[in-house]
Amino acid sequence: MGAESSPSRIVASRLRGAFATFRGVWTQTARLALDIALPTLCVSCREPVDGEGVCAGCWAKLSFIAAPFCPRLGIPFVYDPGPELLSMEAIANPPAYQRARAAVRYDDVARTLVHALKYQDRTDLAPAMGRWMARAGRELLDGADLLVPVPLHWRRGWSRRYNQSGVLAKVISRQSGVGMASDALRRVRATEQQIGLSRSQRASNVQGAFKVADERRADIQGRRVILIDDVLTSGATVDSCARALLRAKAAQVDVLVFARVVDSHRAPI
Repeated sequence: MGAESSPSRIVASRLRGAFATFRGVWTQTARLALDIALPTLCVSCREPVDGEGVCAGCWAKLSFIAAPFCPRLGIPFVYDPGPELLSMEAIANPPAYQRARAAVRYDDVARTLVHALKYQDRTDLAPAMGRWMARAGRELLDGADLLVPVPLHWRRGWSRRYNQSGVLAKVISRQSGVGMASDALRRVRATEQQIGLSRSQRASNVQGAFKVADERRADIQGRRVILIDDVLTSGATVDSCARALLRAKAAQVDVLVFARVVDSHRAPI
């Protein structure tokens, strides 16, 4: 019986392989036809662009964060205050995480990129955004053990179909070689949107909202973890995530985001 069914299995396997090949060719052809009919537009200014969704003009408008910046929070300084000098915010409100880094300031172009990735299914923007993040977080990634994306609640994840932080984490993992644990951290309580909330309201909103899955605690214990998110505003969400990871005995938690809100009126002390 086994000998008679073997040729059938071989034929079925070949048919599946042929179908997969045909489907791949058809998909590539369809994409090529779509690209010809509908050229990619810059996500910010809507001009045709040859690449990953951002034209040269809008790319030049992005405000990339470079030294000097606060070694704890990654907030850029107007002038160089000297090595290891912290920002006022880092001294007044030290976070649970050790260090935070961001690729760009959260300005108009950065906001458009984030919203397109987050709400408009523009996952094609993730490779460029992730590469910029990997470059900005090079010092964090050196020696890191694990990338953990900030999770969505399952209801929100179901409606969006993907987690933008997870999409960015995959790109950074490929760029850096640091492993990723997408399901290690869970959002166990649905929270309100943080938009429009005050700093204290944001902190209360996400308090106790995150937990390391019991079956993944061994993966976190003793590890240097980097939290991945799209935007850092008040820091309440990543701080709550960091506390959950530290309760699970993570050795250290750092934060890497695409963009961060910068208050230009604050200065180092």
